[in-house]
Amino acid sequence: MSSRLSGKVCIITGTGGSIGREAALTFAREGASVVGCDANVDAAEETSEMVRCEGGTMASLHPCHLGDPGHCRALIDFAMRTFSRIDVLFNNASTTHFNWLEDISDEEWTRNRRGELDLVFYLTRAAWPHLKASRGVIVNTASLAALMSFRNLGSLAHTTATAGIIAMTRQLAMEGRDHGIRANSISPGMIETDETRNHLQDPGSADSIVGKTLLGRLGRPEEVANVALFLASGESSYVTGVDIVVDGGMRVW
Repeated sequence: MSSRLSGKVCIITGTGGSIGREAALTFAREGASVVGCDANVDAAEETSEMVRCEGGTMASLHPCHLGDPGHCRALIDFAMRTFSRIDVLFNNASTTHFNWLEDISDEEWTRNRRGELDLVFYLTRAAWPHLKASRGVIVNTASLAALMSFRNLGSLAHTTATAGIIAMTRQLAMEGRDHGIRANSISPGMIETDETRNHLQDPGSADSIVGKTLLGRLGRPEEVANVALFLASGESSYVTGVDIVVDGGMRVW
């Protein structure tokens, strides 16, 4: 155990997924008390057990559907009942759907917006009074797709939602300035996770992505978690309102 987050209570959403799990383990190793959540009960429980087996502290609320404002309020209430404060909110969870403009339905568009953008708004709004009290930190997960397009990926709704997350983060940093709240976002490129593995089974897609990445490989979940750790910790005390791209250099060319 280290101490970069010692004494901090950190909410991490989507702890049943690859990046959320790595973030929970990483934050706990650095001394944080972690509050997790996920819609997938089994995966969320497995993450909590992994953290505790390493000697960390974690409580988890599941199933938790963050597209519902009531579930967001319940998660904040759970965190306050358990640890009495909130210092860091890592809005990591998302549910993404891909389609092209001519094919996407109204229902798909709404579902994607709710699963990527609305849940960040709902949970941040619920946590805001407690972040003001602690002069806390917000870290939001956006996507490289907010900054560039891929011609073989029908990502209209995903691109739009994640661009909204970056814009929302900038506004949160402005609104939080008088309360000592910092807000930043992370835009991962292609990270090898449980969610992307199916797409990467297509050799053509995988090869084209790796070929466009300066480091010549896919990213790993812990590499995103480490950036989130930096933004959550005091090491980034003069960093707010920015988006950090974690893409192995894909955006360069």
